[in-house]
Amino acid sequence: MTLAFQPVADPAAPLARRNPVAKLAAALLFSLPLIATLDPLTPAIALAIELALVPLFGLRYATLARRAWPVLVASLGLLVTMVLFSANRSGTLLLDLGPFDVTTGVLMSALGLILRLFAVAVPGVLVFATTDPTDLADALVQNAKAPARFAIGALAAFRLLPLLGAEWQMLTLARRARGVDAGRNPVAALRLFVSTAFALLVGALRRGGRLAVAMDARGFDSGIPRTYARRQSFQRADAALVAGAVLLSALALTVTITLGLFRPII
Repeated sequence: MTLAFQPVADPAAPLARRNPVAKLAAALLFSLPLIATLDPLTPAIALAIELALVPLFGLRYATLARRAWPVLVASLGLLVTMVLFSANRSGTLLLDLGPFDVTTGVLMSALGLILRLFAVAVPGVLVFATTDPTDLADALVQNAKAPARFAIGALAAFRLLPLLGAEWQMLTLARRARGVDAGRNPVAALRLFVSTAFALLVGALRRGGRLAVAMDARGFDSGIPRTYARRQSFQRADAALVAGAVLLSALALTVTITLGLFRPII
């Protein structure tokens, strides 16, 4: 289990070098209208726009696919869930599985949710694949006026996340060295997984407590105005990025409404 959060894109790309707050705001504003409709066309248009902008972020499609593989796994689980539990069984019957009839209505609902999942997840992947976590924390404090305690604490937690994967591997290898192995027994494997996860949680809580005490001892919550080693400026190009995200999102909704396919949630 490996967790990687370092930027992997070309920092000289036109959109990769934009202000972290601008990229985060653009991703949120672009994704927000996607939760207002149930039709598959709006997220499909949004996803096409996102994929077309990937080269402007200095990111390769193969790298994007490696970063977004958890979304693919989640989409497969969503498809199975919709086939088993969807209330919309209208449309043409495609496959008879007893009580679980696979119809065109089921597949359309599943397609809409899966496309929406990808359309919402890809902007987040683009933001974190092109942004240094320290720059993001600095920009949140300087440009978004977020509390320094929150931003620096979030940065510390973000930096510690990759350690969870290393600790999981260390716990697994240590238990295997002591002869604790589930073998092919699924019940024993589940019990071993739960106990390892609990040990990982205990270790994370202890490390978090020590880190909080260390940060307070260094004056991170003193209330005294702080200085910044790296200034983060919000320029006109950053405002244009946010405005462009709003316009593109409105364009996707306009096309769907014009074609009469808009299906509001409420």
